[in-house]
Amino acid sequence: MASSLPGRLGWSAPGAMEDHSVCSSAAPAGDEAGLGETSVSARRSHVPSSEVLEAIENVIQDVLESLSKKKAPVLTVTRRSDWRNIEFKDSVGLQMIPYCTTKQIRSDCPRSAPKFALMLKILSMIYKMVQSNTYATKRDIYYSDTQLFGSQSVVDNIINDISCMLKIPRRSLHIAVTVPSNVQGIKNLNSHAKFILIVEKDATFQRLLDDDFCIKLSPCIMITGRGIPDLNTRLLVRKLWDTFQIPVFTLMDADPHGVEIMCIYKYGSVSMSFEAHHLTVPSVKWLGLLPSDLKRLNICKDVLIPLTKQDQNKLASIQKRPYIACQPMWKKELEIMAASKMKAEIQALTSLSSDYLSRVYLPNKLQFGGWL
Repeated sequence: MASSLPGRLGWSAPGAMEDHSVCSSAAPAGDEAGLGETSVSARRSHVPSSEVLEAIENVIQDVLESLSKKKAPVLTVTRRSDWRNIEFKDSVGLQMIPYCTTKQIRSDCPRSAPKFALMLKILSMIYKMVQSNTYATKRDIYYSDTQLFGSQSVVDNIINDISCMLKIPRRSLHIAVTVPSNVQGIKNLNSHAKFILIVEKDATFQRLLDDDFCIKLSPCIMITGRGIPDLNTRLLVRKLWDTFQIPVFTLMDADPHGVEIMCIYKYGSVSMSFEAHHLTVPSVKWLGLLPSDLKRLNICKDVLIPLTKQDQNKLASIQKRPYIACQPMWKKELEIMAASKMKAEIQALTSLSSDYLSRVYLPNKLQFGGWL
């Protein structure tokens, strides 16, 4: 039951090695070309989409103005791997200084022209994602045209250059971070998190990040498998549970597909049952969205969706599984869904208010024990 789409966490991966195969011209520290804020990480953790779009538009406008003047366009990026641009602070660690040496990615130099073109290509992809409120990983971007990009490291380096050039954190560029492939190699985990929240959908995951849910209520670890979780996501959830022994909650759509995904985290899948001891998390609790919540919260019928024949068949199949007999409250919720013949996505809560999920629903559930 593994998915080809990897899970995501809310942390940042280290930058790729600097690409030196470009034509560049250095600007001394303090030169006008090096003006900028101390670092991406020193800025807000989230930048509004309108500001991201404006920043990209400004870059493109500079390119067009150069062309109109019959000048070769250039992109000016910070020399990220130059230790002269780095300072150490006990409270932060290594961070970029306010005035950095830069290099120019020129469109009229045979060595740098390919990178100039690829930077514009990825900028256009980021622009479209921000506009449409969709997300992709660096790997997703590479596999969108492997022949064009050549290698994953090229994509990684360009994305880091773009993030640094725009002074916008990568998540605000709608480029997400995946769960690492070597989960077993993760050592010395430390956290003050009070619980783990598994979110079914990436869109909901991103919205909760935007709302600073991880820190507003109480510190927590949030993870999404973007639907059916892949092996690495399941391994990581199990490792986090083994390490911290804190409650694990799931936030799923109130439909058979969401229940199926929750059951994979808690009870495992048939195809991977031979590795159940390393993958399942028996303590997983169903936090929401519960079928009973739909009536309790008086969710408008206009946002509810009729169960399809396929939904009904899946629901009937889940109801017959041996672990449902051990969960009388789950069984009751599934009966409510079957009787109503309706389902609802987590986004249905926005019919109550745009921030109802993070401001009311989840805090109340967690405070008053509204899970099964």
